[in-house]
Amino acid sequence: MPADSSFHTGVPGATVQNGSRKAVAVAALADVPREPGAPKPDPILVADDVTRRFGGLTAVDVKHVEIQRGAITALIGPNGAGKTTFFNLLTGFDRPDTGEWRFNDRSLARVPAHKVARYGMVRTFQLTKALSRLTVIENMRLGAGGQRGERLMNALFRPAWAQQERDNTARAEELLARFKLDTKRDDFAGSLSGGQRKLLEMARALMSEPEMVMLDEPMAGVNPALTQSLLGHVKDLREQGMTVLFVEHDMDMVRDISDWVIVMAQGKIVAEGPPDDVMANPAVIDAYLGGHHDAPLTEAEEQRQLAAAEAELEAEHAAAEGDGAR
Repeated sequence: MPADSSFHTGVPGATVQNGSRKAVAVAALADVPREPGAPKPDPILVADDVTRRFGGLTAVDVKHVEIQRGAITALIGPNGAGKTTFFNLLTGFDRPDTGEWRFNDRSLARVPAHKVARYGMVRTFQLTKALSRLTVIENMRLGAGGQRGERLMNALFRPAWAQQERDNTARAEELLARFKLDTKRDDFAGSLSGGQRKLLEMARALMSEPEMVMLDEPMAGVNPALTQSLLGHVKDLREQGMTVLFVEHDMDMVRDISDWVIVMAQGKIVAEGPPDDVMANPAVIDAYLGGHHDAPLTEAEEQRQLAAAEAELEAEHAAAEGDGAR
């Protein structure tokens, strides 16, 4: 987590203090074109020509996309649009067929997941990955990076890593208190509710002090009592200077917390823009509802469809008569 209480936004001369980050993120994006692949004033992540195929199916075909530093960006789209596969590629959990992406101008293409996290980009999963047979505090300690005790020789010499472990534990307890999981400190992670596991996974991701947090459907399976808490924590990530990219299907949530929205359909980026603009975009409505959703037919179109249906019936009748004559 950045120690500095301010960050630069890509707007010349603009430095932002805590408490005003949403307004500045929105201002930084105000003049960005509302089109797929639009360039951002200060992108933290840039991806080009990223494709992933499974047999004959192209799951991801992203020509160009940029993620603005310090903003909350939502990645939306219908089921099967390729959102989670794209997440997996960017974070090293899958390998692309083609493509290049850069985080803080460092290439991450084909970099393994543990190194991606080490470079400052961490993620959570739609299905949580808490280690059920470890306690909550043990799960948190595992999230810290650069642990000296993980090396064989150091592990045999406790004074080499004891202070670092105390520091990691203190940070873990601070995060558990913030996420209201401190009373669960010594419980097994497997005993937590689905919403609590989501909170634990988000808190554990912050142990590595990331610059960018990627959340895959953070509200999936969360009961309403914890939804508002999770929403508040996502917003708080931005207030602490982090960049957030999240996948979500709940459009009310997307409208509430995101500064920018990117829409995927059939593996491609089909639209970008502020939430209200995207919700009214015909390409987005098409992606979710199909090209003929609830559109009233004109009289001419109705006559054309009736004529086509009659012609099809006549053809079927003629074919049936032909079969009977044989």
